[in-house]
Amino acid sequence: MLRYPRDLTGYGETPPTPAWPNGASIAVQIVLNYEEGGENNILHGDTASEAFLSEITGASPWAGQRHWNMESIYEYGARAGFWRMFRMLEDLPVTVYGVATALARAPAQVAAMKRAGWEIASHGLKWVEHRDMSVAEESAQIIEAIHLHTQVTGAPPRGWYTGRCSMKTVELAARLGDFAYIADSYADDLPYWIKAGGKDQLIVPYTMDCNDMRFAIQAGFTNGEQFERHLIDSFDMLYAEGQNGAPKMLSIGLHCRLAGRPGRARALLRALDHFRKHDGVWFATREQIADHWAKVNPPAHTVRPSDMDKKTFVAEFGGIFEHSPWIAEAAHDLELGPTHDCAAGVHNALSRIFRSATEQQRLGVLTAHPDLAGKLAQAKRLTAESSAEQASVGLDALTDAERIEFSAMNTAYTSKFGFPFIIAVRDNTKASINAAFRRRIGNDRATEFSEACRQVERIAELRLHEKMGK
Repeated sequence: MLRYPRDLTGYGETPPTPAWPNGASIAVQIVLNYEEGGENNILHGDTASEAFLSEITGASPWAGQRHWNMESIYEYGARAGFWRMFRMLEDLPVTVYGVATALARAPAQVAAMKRAGWEIASHGLKWVEHRDMSVAEESAQIIEAIHLHTQVTGAPPRGWYTGRCSMKTVELAARLGDFAYIADSYADDLPYWIKAGGKDQLIVPYTMDCNDMRFAIQAGFTNGEQFERHLIDSFDMLYAEGQNGAPKMLSIGLHCRLAGRPGRARALLRALDHFRKHDGVWFATREQIADHWAKVNPPAHTVRPSDMDKKTFVAEFGGIFEHSPWIAEAAHDLELGPTHDCAAGVHNALSRIFRSATEQQRLGVLTAHPDLAGKLAQAKRLTAESSAEQASVGLDALTDAERIEFSAMNTAYTSKFGFPFIIAVRDNTKASINAAFRRRIGNDRATEFSEACRQVERIAELRLHEKMGK
């Protein structure tokens, strides 16, 4: 059984309503990354110097050596950049992503964070790559990060963001920590639930576009005006969506050594002034957003089609294509995953099997459909789905004259094409069905066979939306 783990659908066309406090049109969430003193450095037991997110273009690790320029850039973040950011943001709810070893080397800064009432989330034990760590090593780092964070701040972290994570990070963090949220995702504009660590884990996605890290990469921002413009454009787009009934969350990522530089800080101030001029803006920590989301949109416990065994899958969807459970049986063997756990996803899987079937197999599906208002309907022998569909447009309550007319058209149509007239009745009225009957009987067989197959797929689609609600 092939299963594809990535969810490429998410909330789809109709995301849930976040119902931000006081009817806010947007939630603005500011993250200040505190990494200075936790970066790669042989003083910290690492094998080389840091080479990531600095002013040095194309920096590379210096194996076995300290890097004076790199160290002083990081030191700027702790010595000057943090305090500039603190003065600018002290009156706003801010989430600090704090590297535990960096926090341990920053008692004055931690005291200021606590004095301002900022949330201090965990940013891991050290600001290093996790991608090549074994499960045991990464687990040990997560456990030690939580322990040291609790020692330094006085409370365990309720949020987690590694950043330089591995494919195992979210699973391990969910299993080893008691986190209100994990932020190692860039997949949405809203929080969402996943199964990780044997439980429901809330993900509050982060950002790499509204992030000053783009000052430290070659394809990024080159001046503060670009940063400001992007923040404002992002805010305006999401604010407009919120005003139109679909509120979202704007995440902004800052680093003490990057946005803490004067020119960039000034650009950030202008963007914040723009945000403050709007009504209905909820400035919040990620912890506040997570707690709100858990209350308003708790995890939904439903059986996902991609998790069903074949017997259950066929029992649920074997009748979607009329009297053709073989379609569901074959569809279950496809590469299904979370993105198929909706009406559109199941329909796509079933339709793939139908479309790839032989003409004789598809003809069998067509002939499994009943005549409209035919003998089976009169004898109350339709499937529940067909009975409800025909009743929806009054085909179960025809006059004698109408019944005679439909019977004659059914006979003529079936005699010509070798399969009954099929139409998605829920898309039609009794009059439009009658008109389609008269029009389509003039088609050649190949044209009408294709049209009947399209109608079969449409009927299946409507049945799935009625069954699954999305």
